[in-house]
Amino acid sequence: MGLRAVLSLLCLCAAAVCAQEQLLQQPAVQKALAFLKTNHERHLAKQVQIAEIPAPTFHEAERARFMAEEFRKIGLSNVEIDAQGNVLGWRRGASPDTLVIAAHLDIAFAPGVDVKVRKEGPRWFGPGLADDSRGLVALLAIAEALNEGAFHTNRTLLFVANVGEEGLGDLSGVKYLFQKSPHKDRLKAFISIDGTDPARIVNGGTGVKRYRITLRGPGGHSYGNFGRPSPIHAAARVMSQLADLEVPPRPKTTFNVGRIQGGTSVNAIAEECWFEVDLRSEDAGQLDKIELALLSAVRTGVDAENLKRAPSGAKVAAETKLVGLRPAGKTPEIDPLSRAAAGSARALGLTPAFRISSTDSNLPMSLNIPAITLGGGGRSDNAHSYNEWFEPAGAWNGPQVILLTILAYDSHSLK
Repeated sequence: MGLRAVLSLLCLCAAAVCAQEQLLQQPAVQKALAFLKTNHERHLAKQVQIAEIPAPTFHEAERARFMAEEFRKIGLSNVEIDAQGNVLGWRRGASPDTLVIAAHLDIAFAPGVDVKVRKEGPRWFGPGLADDSRGLVALLAIAEALNEGAFHTNRTLLFVANVGEEGLGDLSGVKYLFQKSPHKDRLKAFISIDGTDPARIVNGGTGVKRYRITLRGPGGHSYGNFGRPSPIHAAARVMSQLADLEVPPRPKTTFNVGRIQGGTSVNAIAEECWFEVDLRSEDAGQLDKIELALLSAVRTGVDAENLKRAPSGAKVAAETKLVGLRPAGKTPEIDPLSRAAAGSARALGLTPAFRISSTDSNLPMSLNIPAITLGGGGRSDNAHSYNEWFEPAGAWNGPQVILLTILAYDSHSLK
């Protein structure tokens, strides 16, 4: 970024902070922000209630019904569960142009996971308690605060509890919302609530490609048919190459074998083995490179196993299937939505930090629709693990930043 661009951005940021400080002087805004702090304990109890409703990806229906009822209780209109399973609730504005505020319903765990929340000192533990039950309760809290301040917005606000953000959900909820739903042409901007850090502004979407690699062979007895090629051995050869792959630290580029399964018995040569690979990069070119490296590793790994077991006359074959594609995207820091978020964080005493990650915002970003992801408040870590924890102290600051962002962005002239 050149000096002129930096100076321009600084001026815009200063203007944004000034606008938010003016908002903070309004009695209705002060009332709404105070409401969020005063009702923190009630919202925390609701967060726990949401977290204890199991919602693995593709199994979000029970939690969706709960959220739909909560949307109705807080006065959102035309509440529905759409064809994809997303929960929608509207707050009408002067214009049909719509700002979407969303949080995802699903958790990154298999069906049957114990979602009971437990408290140990200042921390609360539970799968999905922060990711994204915090986001879901923030949706409810923000809608309540808008009612408390009796705000009449220029833009229509659409609150969404969406499916399919985690794992192989492949952003199915927001893909449907922005590409197929009957409302798609009205959706002009998007805020996702995911994570907890209220100062973090995700304005860049990391590109993601996910593959399932399936290897098949003749199988047989581990002793009687020794010498035949094994799909599991071939998979090990592939993964060994992948594990040794060198990737650049900048732009950040990553790979991970997240799941593997195969075989029928310890004393049987497997007939089938599959594993799933997650590839990510902030740069589309680097993502293509590691994708090609993976596909090359599959070919050479299978060839090596077949060559080693050539005397048997049997072979292992591989099938590669793309099972997830999250497009990359960017909402510039000078975009009014980004500036509204940064100015709101500063006005509430925080230091905003722009980041790149993979969230529901990837999809609207890829369509050139302004989109950012903001934290729901509090502190958390160990997401996607059974030891996921959340610290609720001061967590009201997340909904406060998001509320102020919505109001500041809404004051920006409609295009």
